[in-house]
Amino acid sequence: MIHHLDDRLREEAQRYRLVFACPDCASFDPVAPDPDEAGAGPPGRGPRCSLGYPVAPHLSTSLEDRDEIIFCKAFELR
Repeated sequence: MIHHLDDRLREEAQRYRLVFACPDCASFDPVAPDPDEAGAGPPGRGPRCSLGYPVAPHLSTSLEDRDEIIFCKAFELR
């Protein structure tokens, strides 16, 4: 879901500690595997969603540098 971000939403997000970004989601895998580790995936793999959703639109936790906020339909709080 895409929502327009205004001052009211910014203030309420701060007051109620709204979390919405991938780093706060249970499905987020932030660590690339060690290529020397047995069974590791390809080297250099960046952060990813274990459910296969794109993470790029959801990585930033800042509300200051954007006009809209994109909520992931599969977000599950850690």
